[in-house]
Amino acid sequence: MTVPPGRRERKKAATRQKIADTALRLFLERGYDAVGIRDVAAEADVAVTTLFSHFASKEALVFEQDTDFEQRLTQAVTARAPQEPLLPPLRREIQALVRHCTADGAAPIWRMIEASPALREYEELMRLRHAESLATAIAADPDLSLTTTACRTIARFVIDAYSLAREAADPDAAVDEIFRMIEAAWDVARAA
Repeated sequence: MTVPPGRRERKKAATRQKIADTALRLFLERGYDAVGIRDVAAEADVAVTTLFSHFASKEALVFEQDTDFEQRLTQAVTARAPQEPLLPPLRREIQALVRHCTADGAAPIWRMIEASPALREYEELMRLRHAESLATAIAADPDLSLTTTACRTIARFVIDAYSLAREAADPDAAVDEIFRMIEAAWDVARAA
């Protein structure tokens, strides 16, 4: 049974969300490079130190759901039922992430990210970190017994599936196509 968060946790979560929402609004209104950390803190009515207690960097404000996405991917591996195949829950999570990132209103955010070298670099590092976390979760599963290289490769394929499908004209069809290739790679890795 999950215990509901206490008052303090709810307040922290609300402050974090307020900061993220304020930052995104300012970035979209004025441009990412034109908005500083102090601008975001002032507009959100928090101290700069409070902002940094929730977000490690300016770039992290744009990717405020980063930790949640990473946890969802690793939980797709660790929380699956005994003997449940690995790829279906990962596919469901990637599909959900792609739908989230291609929903109405997401296009201006992605245009902003593409226009900023700092945000593109942050996203790439974030994807690599997600892939390493996912590879670690796969490697820790005693039922899978794959090499480290195989775990890292499959994890990278899964993370790249998200990026490729998000950019495709038909994201759902892209996820289907990409996961057919991942399944083939998975079969090869398990046979090795």
